[in-house]
Amino acid sequence: MNTFDQLGLQENILKAIKELGFENPMPVQEAVIPRIIENNTDIVALAQTGTGKTAAFGLPLLQLIDPDNKKTQALILSPTRELCMQIASDLNSYSKYMPNIKVTAVYGGASIEAQAKQLRAGTQIIAATPGRMLDMIMRKYADLSEVRFLVLDEADEMLDMGFEEDVQSIIESTPKDRHTFLFSATMPSDVEKIARRYMKNPETLSMGQRNVGATNVKHMYYLTHARDRYTVLKRVADFHPEMYAIIFCRTRQETQEIADSLIRDGYNADALHGDLSQSQRDHVMKKFREKHLNMLVATDVAARGIDVSDLTHVINYQLPDDTDNYIHRSGRTGRAGKDGVSISIINMKEKGRIKMLERQIGKAFSAGKIPLGRQVCEKQLYHLIDRMENVNVIEDEINDFLPVIYKKLDAMSKEEIIKRFVSIEFNSFLEYYRDAKDLNVDESRERGERSDSGSYTRLFMSIGRKDGLTVPKLLGMVNEFTNSRDLKVGRIELGDTFTFIEVDTKYLPLFMASFKDQTMNERPIKVDVAEDQTSSERPGRSSYGGGRGGDRGGDRGGYKGGRSGGGDRGGDRGGSGGGGYKKSYGGSSDRPAYKGGGDRRNDSSRSATRPDSDRGGSRPSGGEPWYKEQAGKPGRKKRF
Repeated sequence: MNTFDQLGLQENILKAIKELGFENPMPVQEAVIPRIIENNTDIVALAQTGTGKTAAFGLPLLQLIDPDNKKTQALILSPTRELCMQIASDLNSYSKYMPNIKVTAVYGGASIEAQAKQLRAGTQIIAATPGRMLDMIMRKYADLSEVRFLVLDEADEMLDMGFEEDVQSIIESTPKDRHTFLFSATMPSDVEKIARRYMKNPETLSMGQRNVGATNVKHMYYLTHARDRYTVLKRVADFHPEMYAIIFCRTRQETQEIADSLIRDGYNADALHGDLSQSQRDHVMKKFREKHLNMLVATDVAARGIDVSDLTHVINYQLPDDTDNYIHRSGRTGRAGKDGVSISIINMKEKGRIKMLERQIGKAFSAGKIPLGRQVCEKQLYHLIDRMENVNVIEDEINDFLPVIYKKLDAMSKEEIIKRFVSIEFNSFLEYYRDAKDLNVDESRERGERSDSGSYTRLFMSIGRKDGLTVPKLLGMVNEFTNSRDLKVGRIELGDTFTFIEVDTKYLPLFMASFKDQTMNERPIKVDVAEDQTSSERPGRSSYGGGRGGDRGGDRGGYKGGRSGGGDRGGDRGGSGGGGYKKSYGGSSDRPAYKGGGDRRNDSSRSATRPDSDRGGSRPSGGEPWYKEQAGKPGRKKRF
């Protein structure tokens, strides 16, 4: 392996990076730096995020810039404000002993006039986001006529975020004889199109194979029921007390709900999604970077451009829809030569997607066993002892108190003192996990249990998301109002203004009586039987949307579709029967359907054909109520 001294960098740059702790170059740096310094070719570099790309293009650019020319000579485009600012900050650090080099960050969410003033004062390097950079060009605040080097960093993410037209317009504003360096973790068709159109016979450098995961990231999954997904997340967090992680969700709403639940249960967590203002986003990221937060719950879009080098884990609370997103997620950990772990929490229906991901990214996934309660307690206890063993004792400040403490503890043996100390810190944790159930799925029994899951009745409730209802809240209400440890609940589907819930038929009278005269937000909660057919009468099928789960309309129609149809869209607008949330054969229901067949976002065909999906989960087959560990009061409030 070469050293930085052998890559052709000049002394003032080497001095700065050695002070920053740079020792040996990473593969992308070793491959790219000499080629850019040679200044005779365009480059396409395929490398994962966190592999040292900023230094790979930043160090040679600083060497090639003419410090006596105040015009902009290099433009670096990146997808997000955070990454743009990080690049500018890194380049300023690398150019510590190059006083005449000026780097300016240009990004949205800040004063455009202040940034324009910096550009007018003269800057050799601009690090920018596409939207704000194009705005600067259109307003004639930026002069790119002497740009010799163009860098497209995280090109796949930049184009995936919808910046393709902006990027093309910016490129066309630069001189034709520039050199272009494109860095990307994956190489989808739109990135290839940019390379073909705007680059001149580029040399392709690939650190690993195209469109595959990072080499130092371990990929694993936990198989559980969808209804237990949040409980598994907490279990994983408790089993890794030093966890520093990003938890990925699909939607903004889910992201906020999971973050709120974690905060309520005593974890240092927060949410990052598109509904946050820029100041809120900056505040959350500052806390996360300073490790005041252990867990950041984020959407894919919101997490783009996050540059945190020492994440221990990435957790896929929901698998992403495409492989590129999984590659970007998992690439957030295992950076800068460190090892990382990407964990996916999946249900039975999603197991096939793991096999698909294995083939597409060229990495094997290991099946993890969800820790049992006793294992979690053991791990936390040993972590507590390690903390005590390594604590920094401030002798001068504590010595004055020790004589009284020694006197109070004099009657106790060493063993008794240790037991009492551990109990003070640990009793609440032991209490929470004392009767914790095994959350692992027994795959050999799973299919058999589905066809013999008991009798359930599907109910309509007049409350939904707009009332602030979430699945955990509803389960807590069921626990509180029924006061029964034996009542079992099946699928739950939340709509905006209503909810469907499956309840063990044996306990139906108790459930109905318990919710009578109850209110939410001062509105009465109405509960009605949604259908007169229980789920056990059609073993192995859901009662949600017709005899085949709504795929072909269904002959009896659930809350989506009437008797006559709905056609190939699962009956989501109903047929001539007009079916309401009560079974209808000719539009005679006294309560009409929601838009002719229910809240369209709760796709009946999806519910029926994915009984173990995140929209509900399979029905319990016996034993403890499945909401025991999720609902009611949080089991603990202390994070160790």
